[in-house]
Amino acid sequence: MSQKSQPGRSRHAFAWTAQGVTLIGAGVDLVVGVLKLVTGVIVGSAALIADGIHSFSDIVTDAFVLAATHYGRQAPDRDHPYGHGRIETLATLWLGSVLIFVAGAIAWSSVERLLDRSSSAAPGLVAIAVAVVSLLAKEAIYHYTLRAARRFDSPLLEANAWHSRTDAMSTLVVLVGLVAGQFGVGWMDAVAAIVVGLMVGWVGGRLMWQSSRELIDTALPIEEQRAMRQLAESVPGVESVHDLRTRQLGSDVVLDLHIVVAPRVTVSEAHEIGNAVSRQLREAHTRLKDVTFHIDPEDDEGQTEHSLRPGLPLREEIEQLLDERWSHQRAWQHRTALNLHYLDDRIDISLYVDSDIHHGDLDELAHQLCRDLDTLPWVGQLKLWQGPGKA
Repeated sequence: MSQKSQPGRSRHAFAWTAQGVTLIGAGVDLVVGVLKLVTGVIVGSAALIADGIHSFSDIVTDAFVLAATHYGRQAPDRDHPYGHGRIETLATLWLGSVLIFVAGAIAWSSVERLLDRSSSAAPGLVAIAVAVVSLLAKEAIYHYTLRAARRFDSPLLEANAWHSRTDAMSTLVVLVGLVAGQFGVGWMDAVAAIVVGLMVGWVGGRLMWQSSRELIDTALPIEEQRAMRQLAESVPGVESVHDLRTRQLGSDVVLDLHIVVAPRVTVSEAHEIGNAVSRQLREAHTRLKDVTFHIDPEDDEGQTEHSLRPGLPLREEIEQLLDERWSHQRAWQHRTALNLHYLDDRIDISLYVDSDIHHGDLDELAHQLCRDLDTLPWVGQLKLWQGPGKA
């Protein structure tokens, strides 16, 4: 049984918040990128130019984040019954690859600059001031975006926040290089640019690793799975839980699990027990988007999948076989109900008869019925009952 959460206002709230945060960040990236690039060209600072290019790369990724948050949060449709969360995953993967490309370009050009032993002029106080302003602006955007990411549990927004933090950290390194250059240590500018490239590449690789793990349906951490299992097993009516599996779809989590209940409860009661498990899991784990539970009358963990085993006969075939063997039996002729319980690779049969059968005759009639079933290997226990609740 699968239960999916409704789109609700949270999806729309996330889209609006994510787009607003990203647009503000893009505006800041544009301003500081122009300042760093122009100032870097004027004073001849490779590190400041590299940092400016990094800021412009942020604008490109901001645009991609806007598209991903818009389409990734759309409701499930006929072609995408699990929703569009993988769009956010692909966007994060793309964001990481862009960062690695930018890192390589920065590092390569900076190594060439470092090998060039020509002297460099002091960058000046204006370049240092631009670096300080850029550092403060990007750090502010980092905290602003990270708060929104944690509010909605969005890996994509968190990735974009760390992209801003990387820009702030790289600007800090550039600032060190500019200050060193101001005191005549010009080669520090190229070294700072190389460090910036390495930092950008590290973040890009981490984002690609995380999103790649999500694309191959890597499970949630063991601690989270253990907490889910313990919560499910605490629900009244649940005997145990097994085959609990999780995977991520963007910022959402999909869960399926097997719930073991008492073997002879009704279908509707077992189903409601599963519903109770689903409700409590959703309340405790807000990222759960889809919960699929399978009701088991016995614990079959570690055993061969039932669909791969030889099947037992179903009701229609069983009633036909019983009618052939019991057509002459009084108990069968006076039956009111037939219950079947599939347990331990056998079928337990409970036969209910009307009040025309004397209660004292039940044992003898049950023995007669059993004798007629000796050759059926799938028969388990046979119980004969007179009316509901009277044995």
